[in-house]
Amino acid sequence: MIPYGRQSVDESDIAAVVDVLRGDWLTTGPAVARFEQDLERLSGATRCVSVTSGTAALHVAYAAAGVGPGDEVVTTPMTFVATASSALALGATVRFADVEEDTANIDPAAVDALVTDRTKVIAGVDYAGHPIEADALNEIASRTGTLLLEDAAHSIGSTYRGRPVGSLADLTTFSFFPTKNMTTAEGGAVATTDAALGERAHRFHFIGLVRDRDEMRHPDEGPWHQEVHEWGLNYRLPDVLAALGTSQLRRLAAFKARRAEIFVRYAEALGDLDGVRLPTRRDHVDPIWHLYPLRVLEGRRREVFEAMRADGIGVQVNYLPVYRHPLFEDLGLRRGLCPNAEAFYAEELSLPMHVGLTDDDVDRVADSVRRAVRG
Repeated sequence: MIPYGRQSVDESDIAAVVDVLRGDWLTTGPAVARFEQDLERLSGATRCVSVTSGTAALHVAYAAAGVGPGDEVVTTPMTFVATASSALALGATVRFADVEEDTANIDPAAVDALVTDRTKVIAGVDYAGHPIEADALNEIASRTGTLLLEDAAHSIGSTYRGRPVGSLADLTTFSFFPTKNMTTAEGGAVATTDAALGERAHRFHFIGLVRDRDEMRHPDEGPWHQEVHEWGLNYRLPDVLAALGTSQLRRLAAFKARRAEIFVRYAEALGDLDGVRLPTRRDHVDPIWHLYPLRVLEGRRREVFEAMRADGIGVQVNYLPVYRHPLFEDLGLRRGLCPNAEAFYAEELSLPMHVGLTDDDVDRVADSVRRAVRG
């Protein structure tokens, strides 16, 4: 079976992890600081806080934004559930804006129609690695007094109008799960250019601990003293995984180039095939492709999915619109809420996309698509 996603780990990655295992710090040590600094250089952020997962990154980012009961978060249904459920965890109400018909990214016009005086955060997702329309969304956020969060779980290394993902929004979250564009095994990060948001993110992911004597309520307690002023969680990424992340970052440009080659090879192999629609790339973005979201037309997606799985091709579907999960159904949300998202979901089929694919693998996948679609 050719998997739809897979990590790429080489000897340099293994050596980086072994070096930490042979050292003094397994967590809260220098490898974490180095990884966060490397992320800052790549993303254009002034503060990056590494965390234990992409879901943790979203939870931390919403907490840093001050999201709580009575607040609303406007987000996309075309994402993994954590983009929305992390806001629910803080007591917010989630409202879903429909997506653009071509990119499956959140539609700024739909966002504009949903924002109210209770909206705290607008959260877009860079679906498949294609960045959101950050300029339009930032204009809405500025005009309405909200914050923009970019869920960049798919897009570390992408750029929008020449600017790196990580510098486009008030808060950006990354995921380093093994199927993503780079990995720390499990892990994620929060990036920001706002010092106050960065400090709030750091404090929340560090159990809320305050160690600065100038900020303490009882600074004379003793040299061992530390305080918790606000609720937080232990979402710290350990040095072992941070070292893997630093090593992977050195390979990210090569990962991006290979994914681009695979994207082009699929396009050339499938461009003349009736019954499918190829993914969109807008001229002002330079994406790192996390997914290759083929659209299978005429209601045949499941048929093609099952035929390709039987053919040894590990296709996937990304994603069920979030409001169709029972968690959100039980809150009163129903199918049909976002027509573009529903239409996209009904057709989407993720072809294998990872740097371990050879040209022969890509050709085998494309041949399988053609057989399945032609019946």
